[in-house]
Amino acid sequence: MLLLMPRVAARIKRIPLPERLQSMKLAPRHLSLLSYLLFDGPMPVSQLAARLEVAPTTVSLMVSDLTQQGVLERRDDPEDRRRTIVALSEDPETRSAIERWLANGARAWRAAFDPLTPAERAVFVRTMEAYEGESS
Repeated sequence: MLLLMPRVAARIKRIPLPERLQSMKLAPRHLSLLSYLLFDGPMPVSQLAARLEVAPTTVSLMVSDLTQQGVLERRDDPEDRRRTIVALSEDPETRSAIERWLANGARAWRAAFDPLTPAERAVFVRTMEAYEGESS
């Protein structure tokens, strides 16, 4: 693992941004936020913060920046007007670019996890979480 992890991290950093996203100054930290919104759909800032394990103010700043760039949209929660729901832009070109950016990683994870049982997948995830906890 000590030899593999740096190669995996380096490969992730080299994932090229689609042309539509290149001027937007997206960083690897945006990858997780956009992944949640693409795969799990729109959600409140507080839920994004919990999933990303960062403060809601950090997510709010990221969302503000990405909203100004046309990557995300904010809307009132129809069930609770005090909450704001964050979603990917409905612009087809932007959404397609985000999907292309995330597609290789999603495809690779599916291929890696497909032969594993749910229990084996859980062990892998717990192992990665333990590694993350010890390496910080």
